[in-house]
Amino acid sequence: MAAPVALPFAHSERSSIGIEWEVALVDADSGDLRQAAETILTAVRPDDGGEHPLITQELLLNTVELRSGKSANVAEAVADLNRALDIVGEAAQPLRIELMGSGTHPFAQWSNQKVTDKQRYATLIDRTQWWGRQMLIYGVHVHVGIEDRAKVLPISRAMLTVFAHIQSLSASSPFWGGKDTGYASNRALLFQQLPTAGLPFGFDDWSQLEQYIGDMMHTGVIDQFDEVRWDVRPSPRFGTLEMRIADGASNLLEVGAISSLTHCFVEHFSSMLDRGETLPTLPPWFAQENKWRSARYGMDAIIITNAAGDEELVTDAIGRWLVDLAPVAERLGCSEELEQVRVVLRRGASYQRQRAVARRHAGELDAVVRSLVAEMKAGRPL
Repeated sequence: MAAPVALPFAHSERSSIGIEWEVALVDADSGDLRQAAETILTAVRPDDGGEHPLITQELLLNTVELRSGKSANVAEAVADLNRALDIVGEAAQPLRIELMGSGTHPFAQWSNQKVTDKQRYATLIDRTQWWGRQMLIYGVHVHVGIEDRAKVLPISRAMLTVFAHIQSLSASSPFWGGKDTGYASNRALLFQQLPTAGLPFGFDDWSQLEQYIGDMMHTGVIDQFDEVRWDVRPSPRFGTLEMRIADGASNLLEVGAISSLTHCFVEHFSSMLDRGETLPTLPPWFAQENKWRSARYGMDAIIITNAAGDEELVTDAIGRWLVDLAPVAERLGCSEELEQVRVVLRRGASYQRQRAVARRHAGELDAVVRSLVAEMKAGRPL
């Protein structure tokens, strides 16, 4: 057994929030992806020549990541993202580039995409080869501050009981390489092909996580903690629990809605711990099945709700949670954003809206790209 690696957990204010939103750069004429991230990032660089605090690079040159600062509530984080969106949009317009949000691009070919020239990305691609090159995917990551390290792993395990709710609501990747995959979130299953991605292990205490990292580093699987890419992972550097569950969102309203639901879940479980209550958990085989069902069926998924194997339609479960979480949202100052989850329940998740556009246009997927670009501009589902 290798020596464990110490993972100090930074101080973070309870239930502070940060959001990261991966956005695609698409050609205004063809709708295909443009490899223009470096040009955009150069254009938005501050006068001191450093990186813009709200805008950063990603694995592929067709992507920019918009990220909020550490925020007191969802509205504050979304305002940061809106500012970043305006800045990137201004730099993109003269290049005839539009911004698009989705879990995958409807028809772009992965083999045509260029990787950002950075050592960590080169190492990833060298190791993972074909699967690494396939990572033409986009997500929304939500960091929530945890004030006590002892809470991190119990809350992480509890989040797997509501994983499917977030994944179904945010599902926006039905198409891949010009074909309908039959999945609501094809991204979810693509991403877990990376060797350290997918659902997290159910560690009971921090020392087990430190042992895992020690073992992974000793055997050369990773060089640093950030190379663990679980769907729900502690982020010791920021003092947060990071939820990487959601597909990329096509508009700010959905970013706010999905982030507020995630925020409320974490605070709800944290409050249960304060009261000395045992947090809910699912056996790993049920958690894995729920991930698959929500990726496949999205809003029509029948999910497993507890260790006894009881089942419920995911939209019914979300509806119940919206009532239960209302007082939590009020406390966190995100009642308005949590209520916007109902907009998604009414209008359908992005994968449903994308398929509806494709049907109306006889399967033409450039029409789907146009609709996603329009939603980005409108800031809401259309």
